[in-house]
Amino acid sequence: MLHLDLPTTEQFRQLAQQRADTCLSIYLATTPLSQDSGAQRIELGNALKEATAQMEAAGLDKRRLWLVQEHVEDLIEDEEFWRFQANSLAILATPDAIRTFRLPNKLTPMLEVSERFHLKPLLRALTFPHTALVLALSENGARLLEVLPEGAPVEMRVSGMPSDAASSVGKSSINDRTYSGRITGSEGKKLRLTQYARQVDAALRPVLAGRHTPLFLAGAEPLASIFRGVNSSVDLVAETIAGTPDRTPDAELAGAARAGLDRLHAAEISAFRALFAARADQGRCTTDLTQAGRAAAFGAIDTLLVDIDAIVVGTYDEATGAITLADGATAGNYGVVDAIASQALATGAKVLGVRQADIPEGGMLAAVLRYAA
Repeated sequence: MLHLDLPTTEQFRQLAQQRADTCLSIYLATTPLSQDSGAQRIELGNALKEATAQMEAAGLDKRRLWLVQEHVEDLIEDEEFWRFQANSLAILATPDAIRTFRLPNKLTPMLEVSERFHLKPLLRALTFPHTALVLALSENGARLLEVLPEGAPVEMRVSGMPSDAASSVGKSSINDRTYSGRITGSEGKKLRLTQYARQVDAALRPVLAGRHTPLFLAGAEPLASIFRGVNSSVDLVAETIAGTPDRTPDAELAGAARAGLDRLHAAEISAFRALFAARADQGRCTTDLTQAGRAAAFGAIDTLLVDIDAIVVGTYDEATGAITLADGATAGNYGVVDAIASQALATGAKVLGVRQADIPEGGMLAAVLRYAA
């Protein structure tokens, strides 16, 4: 099972704004298999040695350097922490604090020492959801499943969830007869299913509040459409997992949700490509690093795709958008694509962390602009 600590958009914004005499960013490939954590801890120790050399070369005050080392060394020694991992680990440390995020996606290992954090790899977790929820809904009951990138789904406890449609409306059956012996009919059944669906929706609200996790509905008609008609969650996915959830194993529902997440990802990339092509004739798109830097500085970027693995070192002036490239990584420079992405996000742009294959023209970034440059 993956153990995840995913950053929120607000956490990302705060980290992007943070500056210090040294900001250490380390990304490691990890595994949920606790018996393999020894190799990961050794790798982190080696990364700390390299970071220490960079900080010493930059002339960082020894007391401040020791504080950074202490944060990371304490993490290496934390047996309980290493028992619960995912596919990647992000470590962000200053002399004053350390933050970690356990991530579902498999990131390229990297290290950066600078006055700011290197955050672009975290964008992947923000951009495309790797977890999902499945509401398995039928007349006989409802259950909510949490689906992670790997492993079996977990049924979540939902306080106040009705046990079934009939009992939710105080009946022994939603097909029961009136006192005169007349069946209430399809309209009567629809009314009771609607009342049941409202109760399910009400029970879900406290659980879903603030999560922003894609919610898949698994169910058959007419109940599936009835629930959609009363649903209050903005994260309910348009696609329905068809079938009878009473008879569908949870693992099969999880597989359907994971395939649905892949389709959501592909659809978003396809929509960006179409928008990028439409804006090309209007002079409102670019894959040029220099132009994108200026556009980010002046709040001209509407949507930005960045390659989470690409690193171009240098410095970036957030006031003018000027980029100065460097020959190699030092404590005095950082990833400029990362800096452009952070600046674009700060000015209200939608920023997506993707792989290079998803970027039009195969560049390091692609931007759709709010107005012609």
